[in-house]
Amino acid sequence: MKELDPLILLAVFQEMLGPLLWVLLAVIILGTLAFLALLIRERKMLARRLVWSQAVGLIGGALSLVIMAKVSASGYTDAAGPADWILIAAVFVAGAIGTTVIVYALLGWIGSAVRQSAA
Repeated sequence: MKELDPLILLAVFQEMLGPLLWVLLAVIILGTLAFLALLIRERKMLARRLVWSQAVGLIGGALSLVIMAKVSASGYTDAAGPADWILIAAVFVAGAIGTTVIVYALLGWIGSAVRQSAA
């Protein structure tokens, strides 16, 4: 394989995750859009909300490793070289960042809805 073709990557992920791929992609896209809309609306990031989101993000990172182990044919004991461990770390980081962004957006929009209903 001399070129990195996005369609081949899509086919590999589709084979590994099945219908879960489309659910995950929808969550990623909608979560990112909700986060960006919240940032535009509030024009700032709140430290308290960010810290809570990061704490939940650690759980999301661990959950992404569990999902990776379920869909993969190999386990963590099969990781032999540095590339394997870099990939495992990258999966954890991607899961943690994604979960942090989504939780931050959810907390922001829920808090906004609660403040409007109380007023």
